[in-house]
Amino acid sequence: MRLLVTPARRCWPSVCAITAIALAHDLGHAPFGHSGEEMLAECMRDHGGFDHNRQSVRVVELLETTYPSFPGLNLTFEVREGLRKHETFYEFPAPKREKYRCPSLEAQVADLADEITYYSHDLDDAVDFEILSAAQLAENEVWRRSEGALRARYSGARAPELHKLIIRNIIDNEVHDLVATSAKSIAESDVQNPDDVRRHPARLIRYSDELAEANRALRKFLYQNVYYHPRVSELNRRASEMLRQVFEAYLVDPDSLGDGATRRIEKEGLHRTVCDYIAGMTDRYLIEEYERVAGL
Repeated sequence: MRLLVTPARRCWPSVCAITAIALAHDLGHAPFGHSGEEMLAECMRDHGGFDHNRQSVRVVELLETTYPSFPGLNLTFEVREGLRKHETFYEFPAPKREKYRCPSLEAQVADLADEITYYSHDLDDAVDFEILSAAQLAENEVWRRSEGALRARYSGARAPELHKLIIRNIIDNEVHDLVATSAKSIAESDVQNPDDVRRHPARLIRYSDELAEANRALRKFLYQNVYYHPRVSELNRRASEMLRQVFEAYLVDPDSLGDGATRRIEKEGLHRTVCDYIAGMTDRYLIEEYERVAGL
């Protein structure tokens, strides 16, 4: 965590808070990832919608019932703030209620760490499953730069070992760039405490301009060549259809949700209760429920 070495000692990120945010940030993800999220949002279109970031907050503030006297996990404001990703405005707790644009350094670190992780791992999976060809990979600057450096260093390396080295090198480059750029950004900002960070006009945890541009190109590359690939699209279509059918089956037979969930129907409404239940499923559990309701 060399990012913490900055003159503004009073606003050092807390490793514990970053860890808690990182562990909890995907609690609201639906089965089947983003395709499942899109289908849940469609099912909830006329009932308040669905967003996995807001659902993560809902899990820790309402759905978990660890304590008898109040709902939720009694997490700190800083951890709950970190789960509210991609908000246009955040809000200080009472009595301030002041709105601000930038979350804490902890939230900013967790946000970009998540981005580095899923882009690099999606790239890794696409190579493993032969969705991307060598010619396609050579078109992308992030891949091409790491491949060139590693071929020069390990002349005898061949696929698939070379591919694993490239992915690791991509992650290393992203992290080193993020740490160096962010440390400089924090030092130059003259922020002195966490609230200074929140009131700062721009996020302080960031990539260099060069890498930010390369990452935008990588995101576009993955959407063009991986996320909408016919093999991926067909799997996502089938998964989304299973989720839809399970959702509709629960609307018809809410008793199958179990006592804990059905007790929330009166307060939360049937659609939101079903949404909460499905959002908490694993892929495997949803497939099993689909097979049950479809009579397979």
